[in-house]
Amino acid sequence: MEPDGRILFEKVLGKKPVFRENPGKISSVEALKNTESGFGLGFSEILDAENRLKRFAPFIKKTFPDAADGIIESELKPAFNFGREVLGLENNFFIKCDNRLPVAGSIKARGGIYEILKHAEKLVFNNRLITKNSDYSAFTSPEIRKLLSKYHVAVGSTGNLGMSIGIISAALGFRATVHMSHDAKGWKKDKLRSLGVNVIEHKGSYAEAVEKGRIQCMKDPDSYFIDDENSKDLFLGYSTAALRLEKQLDTMGISVNNDNPLFVYLPCGVGGAPGGISFGLKYIYGDNVKCYFAEPVNAPTVMLGLMEKRKINFIDYGFIMKTDADGLAVDSPSELVLDICGNLIDGTYTVPDEVMYSDLYNLKVYEDEKIEVSAAASLHGPLVTENRNKKGTHIAWLTGGLFVPESDYRVMLSLGHSFLSP
Repeated sequence: MEPDGRILFEKVLGKKPVFRENPGKISSVEALKNTESGFGLGFSEILDAENRLKRFAPFIKKTFPDAADGIIESELKPAFNFGREVLGLENNFFIKCDNRLPVAGSIKARGGIYEILKHAEKLVFNNRLITKNSDYSAFTSPEIRKLLSKYHVAVGSTGNLGMSIGIISAALGFRATVHMSHDAKGWKKDKLRSLGVNVIEHKGSYAEAVEKGRIQCMKDPDSYFIDDENSKDLFLGYSTAALRLEKQLDTMGISVNNDNPLFVYLPCGVGGAPGGISFGLKYIYGDNVKCYFAEPVNAPTVMLGLMEKRKINFIDYGFIMKTDADGLAVDSPSELVLDICGNLIDGTYTVPDEVMYSDLYNLKVYEDEKIEVSAAASLHGPLVTENRNKKGTHIAWLTGGLFVPESDYRVMLSLGHSFLSP
């Protein structure tokens, strides 16, 4: 363990807020070369994923009116009021509004939808119903839907990944099953069932839901399991966000260089979404972008995995699942992310639920943005990492919130306000 690592480790086990600068970080060029040679993932794979999403744009546009141009993307929005009043920043704090991402209303629309689209494309290609040059609005045709209805897809989820898989699977005609842990919010289960998705609830943890879903799919040759812990396709779906963010920053006239670095704060569950986004950003900006993963103090699974340099289960460290940030309520990290991001990202930090609730409330007050608790993990990043006094551009990545029922959201606001009260 690194110098002073034991002290930090004890703080993590004591459920104290912790910032850990990554001692394994190496140059982005070297880290990305390692990923290309070790996992076959490079910039060409990111571009391939982006091109696939562009091919599917006619289908998305025809099926989901909220994605007007057929591209599932969110606004990069200045949040100067929140930055000034809460973080002490001056006109350099932004929010990436995946809380309003079309189709699935969360960051999982990037990875989850991408993997299902790729799987559907492969099945249709194999049956010679279309080619890459076809108009992909054909995926709404009865012929293709009849074909896809013969196949089954499944995923284990605490909520938002299951939502994205269920929504896109139903739209394509797949039979879908979502295995959910007890931490998943009831309204997410209800939403999926309303779409005809089979929701199986497990009394155990996220890891148990994943494992049971995986075992069930192995028994059926026509089933396809989306493995949140190890999927390269999920990872690549998330990575395309970096290409879009680059264009948004260019449009805003914001340069990223040694004199004006970019700081990105990303909520982290198993690590797939923040890992994929960081992977893409490092290809574009190299060491001029600093990427930080944010986790609840009660579920620091990726931080523990990086400290121990192996896949862990936090139960073995005395943790129980006790966080309202359900999207981050996982007990084991992704091995793929540990391997790729162990020498790529710049740090990790943990935040208490009461801080997430307070920031959720303040974001509504100062920026009129509706988010869920998980999304708020990113907002305190500049303070926790002590980056607020550094020049550059700060982006908090918001991961979900669009579909949260108003009654649930009002409870969140009330709790947030109560944690701010003296």
